[in-house]
Amino acid sequence: MRQHKILVVDDEHLIRWSLEQNLKKQGYEVATAASGEDALKFLKEETPDLMLLDIQLPGINGIEVLERVKEMEEDIIVIMVTALGVLETAVKAMRMGAYDYINKPFNLDELAIVIKKTLETGELKREVAHLRSQQTGKYGIKNIIGRSRHMENVLSMVQKVASSDASTILIQGESGTGKELIAKAIHYESNRADKPFMAINCAAVPETLLESELMGHERGAFTDAKTQKKGLFEVADGGTLFLDEIGDMEPGMQAKLLRVLEERTFRRVGGTRDIQVDVRIVSATNKDLLAAIEEKSFRADLYYRIQVIPIFLPPLRERRDDIMPLVEHFVQHFNREFGKNVKGVSKMAEKYLCEYSWPGNIRELKNIIERAIILENEEVLLLEHLPKEMIDKTGSASGGPVSFALPPEGLDIEDVERELIRQALECSEGNQSKAAKMLHLGIDAFRYRMKKFGFL
Repeated sequence: MRQHKILVVDDEHLIRWSLEQNLKKQGYEVATAASGEDALKFLKEETPDLMLLDIQLPGINGIEVLERVKEMEEDIIVIMVTALGVLETAVKAMRMGAYDYINKPFNLDELAIVIKKTLETGELKREVAHLRSQQTGKYGIKNIIGRSRHMENVLSMVQKVASSDASTILIQGESGTGKELIAKAIHYESNRADKPFMAINCAAVPETLLESELMGHERGAFTDAKTQKKGLFEVADGGTLFLDEIGDMEPGMQAKLLRVLEERTFRRVGGTRDIQVDVRIVSATNKDLLAAIEEKSFRADLYYRIQVIPIFLPPLRERRDDIMPLVEHFVQHFNREFGKNVKGVSKMAEKYLCEYSWPGNIRELKNIIERAIILENEEVLLLEHLPKEMIDKTGSASGGPVSFALPPEGLDIEDVERELIRQALECSEGNQSKAAKMLHLGIDAFRYRMKKFGFL
């Protein structure tokens, strides 16, 4: 275990010597300084984990030293040492960033306990800050793969929403399009990033338990409520609560959620006290909520409350420019995870990957690449490494066989493809949408081929 370093700053030699001997016996590395000036010189060379800083020092006093310390190194934990009768100055030091204060004369055993707990708290805070920094790096916008026009628009919206004060956001899109990833990007790109991100799948929790999960419950509220429990609204206070598959929430729970959103207060199950929270609500669904409103399965007032800022995630088949960047990303990811060294995919495999309809969207693509890398050992993923059902569906995507005469000498399939693109553009007078429909292609897939053959 790392040895913590403590800097003792006091103008009284006996106090410095006594603290140094005592703290060294406890296993700490100790340095001393007789003045504020000496302490600041020391800090230019080394960074202690904790400072015991006397307020009443000759020359620069402890408050001035504290101010300069916080400018030099924010993470140093400072405990102020003060004589009785200057409590007001100690309180001022706390406001300036001191962690705690102790009064002279102090008990060395009590001081040892204070230092131990303070250092443990500091370690925990650093670990939490490190984990949050990792999460921000992992889920920030820069790590979302999206080169297509559709995704550029989505990411632009995410950036604007994250930096806004919007309290309710609705993300809509098919299953597997990455709705939770977008929700996390909104959180970790916002000023709420240092607060909790909590998520719950509304479809996976029975209505009888969902209220308790969201609102919490008091002890004895129901048979199994042995202790008090905070709900996700309380835990996420100051941060973000992600309600996945909100379209599957039962009507009774919808009414209770609406009240929380309207009033920003709630009561735990079995409770009598209103609890106020500041939580950003990001909801997501793969359902058509307007159709659900018509069917009376979703409340219109809740819909209009949660979709103040709507974000629509397009399916993968409508953002084909993103397919190969996603493939490359997953290949690299699973290379690291499984210790493989796959360099990429073959041209034929790429063709099928780009033309497949992807009913399972990004989740399906990720699973296919993961499976191929686990099972195969070649440096390049080939067409035969892809699932047979995917290849069959892609091969029959045109809706039926097309008859033509193959010349005896054969031909280059890419020449045929290039000519079909040219003819489609000519017949549609350059209208790309019409040309794409003529060839039964999505606009992104058509534009991909235009770029490939130099028409764009």
